Amino acid sequence: MTVRAFFQSVKVENITAPYDTIFLKVLYPARIGSENIQAYQGIIPADSAKAPFPVVIFFSGFNCEPALYQWLAVELVERGLVVVTFAWVAEYLPGIVGITPGVNVAMSAPDTYGTGATALALPAILAELDRLQKQGILAGMLDLQKIVLGGHSGGGRLALENADPRFYPQVAAAFSYGGHSAAATILGFAPGTFLPLPSELPMLLIGGTRDGVIAASRGMYGLSKADPGKSIEETFDKAIVGGREDCYLVLLEGANHFSITYPPDTTAGSSLLDLPATQPEDRIRSLLSEIVGLFIEAYVRHKPEALQALQNMLINTNALIAYCQQK
Repeated sequence: MTVRAFFQSVKVENITAPYDTIFLKVLYPARIGSENIQAYQGIIPADSAKAPFPVVIFFSGFNCEPALYQWLAVELVERGLVVVTFAWVAEYLPGIVGITPGVNVAMSAPDTYGTGATALALPAILAELDRLQKQGILAGMLDLQKIVLGGHSGGGRLALENADPRFYPQVAAAFSYGGHSAAATILGFAPGTFLPLPSELPMLLIGGTRDGVIAASRGMYGLSKADPGKSIEETFDKAIVGGREDCYLVLLEGANHFSITYPPDTTAGSSLLDLPATQPEDRIRSLLSEIVGLFIEAYVRHKPEALQALQNMLINTNALIAYCQQK
């Protein structure tokens, strides 16, 4: 399969310029025919034989460029999905500008959480997908009732929080790496609070046993220091109702907070807080993409063989899976 991409820019409502624009990269399964490739002007037609395509919208971690997740996006496109990554440079804290997944802080306070969506970029991205469904090389090829939200770190939290049919009925599932729902005490929450996540849809929470960023940040949430995967485990235990056996927690042995990124970027973000990975990073990424891919194929594309493969992967002995749970 050939994976290609094109770019778009969209405006986010009620955001002051120059921080009101986000830049999208849309990766898709392409078909290179016998025509003159020069005539394409770099835009290769989509492979309509594999349509309709479910769409993954991926939220980067804070100060993580979306290119760091392109390896995963490419592997998901090779499974027949369309993947949207985006870059949004904005003031995410007073006086601090950087790449942000777009947290709606006003909807993240004790008196507002759960009453509305917390992802500022999502309405604009969904509107752009509606437009792409009507015109362009993906016209008529998107399955916009099978939207998957995914993300890393703070972006993973947004993916989980906004997989809520009340606000986005077109979302079918969500996955997160290195994300949790512990509530920051600076917002007014009591120490040790884990905010409830919507529990109507399949969810996949993945983390690493060497996540130094989560371990170092537990004080922000009024939590005592514990093993690196503890906040993700507590999120799964306390924030998700479960009961359908389609929600998963997987901790990867030796993986750290940035094991989902490639190539590593030590120039920005919270990489200085992380612990060294103790397993080969390429093996971690390979397993991570396989788990995510099978989860989407099982619960979004409803392939029984994918569900069986996912179950077999998690229950059989694997040195890279430290812990897994399903509910």
